[in-house]
Amino acid sequence: MEISDENFRVWAEKNEVYFDGVFRLAGPDAYAPIYSLVFGLLHEGHKQVTFNLTGLEFLNSSGINLLAKLTIEARKIGDLLLVVKGTNQYPWQAKSLPNLKKLHPLLDLRLA
Repeated sequence: MEISDENFRVWAEKNEVYFDGVFRLAGPDAYAPIYSLVFGLLHEGHKQVTFNLTGLEFLNSSGINLLAKLTIEARKIGDLLLVVKGTNQYPWQAKSLPNLKKLHPLLDLRLA
């Protein structure tokens, strides 16, 4: 499944979710379809799920809240390893993504 518009794209391939572009959606309701897509993937029984954010240029505060909620959901599953791939190319990622480890200490954060 894929969710996209002229500014962004989110899609899943096997156990990896790709976030690409600029996310400036207006609040939690606008992010609900993305939440549903990723929530479903988290609950498919995978041992590992990866959020690939390397193509994510910008994420507003509602989008960061979405990542936080999905990280907490992954933590609740227990035996699921959550990997978050980011990049130092976009300064917001180096600043914001380490905060996800506070929500899920076993999260595997990979900033390249």
